[in-house]
Amino acid sequence: MIEILADRTYRHLFLAQIVALLGTGLATVALGLLAFDLAGDRAAMVLGTVFAIKMVAYVGIAPIAGAFADRLPRRASLVTLDLIRAAVAVCLPFVSEIWQVYGLIFVLQSASAAFTPTFQATIPDVLTDEARYTRALSLSRLAYDVENIVSPTLAALLLAVMSYNVLFLGTAVGFAASALLVVSVLLPNPAPSTHRGIYDRTTRGIRIYLATPRLRGLLALNLAAAAAGAMVLVNSVVLVRGVLGLPESALAWTMFAFGAGSMLAALALPRLLDRLPDRPVMIGGAALMIVTLVGSATWIAVLGPAWSVLLAAWVLIGLGYSAVLTPSGRLLRRSAHAADRPALFAAQFALSHACWLLTYPLSGWLMTQFGPVAALILLASLASAGLVVSLRVWPGQDPETVEHRHDNLPLDHPHLQGQRRHSHPLIVDEHHPRWASKF
Repeated sequence: MIEILADRTYRHLFLAQIVALLGTGLATVALGLLAFDLAGDRAAMVLGTVFAIKMVAYVGIAPIAGAFADRLPRRASLVTLDLIRAAVAVCLPFVSEIWQVYGLIFVLQSASAAFTPTFQATIPDVLTDEARYTRALSLSRLAYDVENIVSPTLAALLLAVMSYNVLFLGTAVGFAASALLVVSVLLPNPAPSTHRGIYDRTTRGIRIYLATPRLRGLLALNLAAAAAGAMVLVNSVVLVRGVLGLPESALAWTMFAFGAGSMLAALALPRLLDRLPDRPVMIGGAALMIVTLVGSATWIAVLGPAWSVLLAAWVLIGLGYSAVLTPSGRLLRRSAHAADRPALFAAQFALSHACWLLTYPLSGWLMTQFGPVAALILLASLASAGLVVSLRVWPGQDPETVEHRHDNLPLDHPHLQGQRRHSHPLIVDEHHPRWASKF
């Protein structure tokens, strides 16, 4: 996995991802504590709303950004968006009202909604070999997991000697460092796709996504991951500070447990995916999260809450979460033409975060109104629904190539090129409501 860092462009992009993630991780801890300061026992509702605003920005902005991603220079776009995020982070320590938090988070996450899909679509253009790209996906997942460990650890150390508001300044430094690393390399710009109207460009990625069976299955698994992840991200602060009555640093270590589980999965996945298809690995990860949520609810209902049990549960949820999310880039890469890749990554970004738009406020509301047992059980039920839908819509036999015909296309269509029968990587586009080909 480490050998792909020999590529200078990818190495700088990977380092940019790490420093931005570290900054984001500090902000996540600080936002939880800020919400608790501003709202007390209703902090879960505030955090649920903050995360819902984040998802609204992601769902609304990402498709638009994806539509124009092939018409803007990637490096300039990424650097500008990083600087916008840094500026917002500098403002967060000075808020005194909840509505100010909501407004700043919307601006920051709108910039992230444009940044992340563009960044993700750049990696397969830098690492064109699928084996190298698979390892880049695991390394990227590992970066998220290291952040989930290092950021809470760093936050715990900083909180021992200073106010949590300082963590927001660390976020700004992370985004600024990311901008410097991105500007230090030349990035490949995608060849502009054929001329299309604004509506067609904006919806193209989503239309391709929803027409592809494996990606419909991925969307259902995204719902399962969002249900379990929302329990961790929204309700950890209430479980640790409110239910268990533990100090601020305990929240950082609780998030550390989630990151540790996800990191263990990311380390194991490259070799596992060399031997197994994506589908059983991702299905197994979703099942693990569901079993853990139900088991945690049972423990709390029978024996009462315990921090050791919470830590163990968050490790297992982290394992399943990583197993679901890490292979998703492989599915997207093999389901799109190179020119359509930014739009498809943007569609994945928007649709997956639409799942979070549902689960974030739901998780906070369930915790506030009914307590941890009901929240765990109902979120497990939602995750189970996602798993069942994925099993139904994603065929068990999902070949990377499929033999198909083009008899229904006009003679001058560029896909024909003098032949009618082909076997190509399985890709869906607007000319084929179910199957199409890559040329």
